[in-house]
Parts: sequence; C-alpha cells; structure tokens
Amino acid sequence: MDTELILRVAPFFLEAAWVTIQLSVLTALLGLGCGALGAAARLSRLAVFRWIGAVYVSLWRGTPALIQVFILYFGGPQIGIQLDSFAAGTIALGVNIGAYMTETIRGAIVSVDRGQAEAARTLGLSRWQTMRKVVLPQAARLMIRPLGVNINALIKGTALVAPISVVELTYTAQRFIGSTYKPFEMFLVAGVLYMAIIYAVGHGINWLDRRARIV
Repeated sequence: MDTELILRVAPFFLEAAWVTIQLSVLTALLGLGCGALGAAARLSRLAVFRWIGAVYVSLWRGTPALIQVFILYFGGPQIGIQLDSFAAGTIALGVNIGAYMTETIRGAIVSVDRGQAEAARTLGLSRWQTMRKVVLPQAARLMIRPLGVNINALIKGTALVAPISVVELTYTAQRFIGSTYKPFEMFLVAGVLYMAIIYAVGHGINWLDRRARIV
C-alpha cells in the first residue's frame, strides 16, 4: 500500500468529502419534505391524493435512482430544465429517497394506537389538532431510527452522482485512479471517509433516539 500517495491526495479527498456532506444534507432535507407530503397524500381522505401518493412511491421506488439522475441531468434540457450536475443530483436523489421516507413516515403514523386519536376527538379536538398534538409527537419517536436507515442509505447513494461529474468522493477516487493507477489506495481512502460520515450520522441518530425515549 502506497502510504505516501494516500497522504498526498488526502486534501483532495477531504474537499470531496465536504461536497458529499453538503449533497447528503440537502438531499436529506428535500427527501424529508417529499416524504412528509407523500405521507400526507397517502393518508388523505381524498382518493385522488391517495392515488397520487401511491403513484409517486411506486414510480420512484420502482426505477433505479441512477436512471432518475440521468433523466433529470441529460434529459432535462430537452424539456427546458437546465440544471448543473450538483443541483440535478440533489433533486433526483432527494425525490428518490423521499419515496422511501414517505412509507417510513406513513408507517410510523399508522402504528400509533388509534384509540388515542379517537379519545382526542371525543375531547373536542379537530382532526388537525389531534394529528399535531397527539399522533405526530408519538409517531416522531417511532420514525427516528427508520429515517436514520434511509439517510445512511442516502449517503452511500450519493456515489450515484459521480457519472454526472459531481466532484464527490467516488468521482474523486475515479479521477485519481486514472492518473495514479492505484485503485486500492484511492477506493480505500474514499471508503474510510464514507464510513466516517456514516458513523457520525449514526451517532447523531442514536442520540436523538435516546432523547426521544426520555421525553
């Protein structure tokens, strides 16, 4: 193993890790927004909204995320959508992970005992008040760990934007392999940095979960 080479390229990989972190944060936030809207649609009383939510989940979970990235980045200009590679990757991955988060959020909400909602309605709370004050606080505790799993998968999935030239960890590793012919060292550095990011996120998820259980 070429330790000297690893030390020489380390600053470039750290810059790429920062891009990966930014991409992960923005994509996770977009995914949470899409997931919340998707869950609301899936739980709606109106059949048309339930249908829209079901189509969204089925379509985005049923097609590869890489294809979705390619469609938005390469196919977008044909329909007037011109995005740089970072924006296209963020939007495509965010909408994709949002489909998974939709089911995570919906599952947490429906797992709350219906008797509590019925009791709240008996006490005079509206449907919205019942959801906001009774159901969602309990569902939020239940969805922390499953959402953490989604986010960890998302971080690893950011590698899918390498083919559209977003300078994140995988792209950087591929670029240096082309000039150094040392794939082991380059992918090792990228892998270690991915693990460090995922470990930090996992630690944060565990902390949130413990806090939620105390409250």
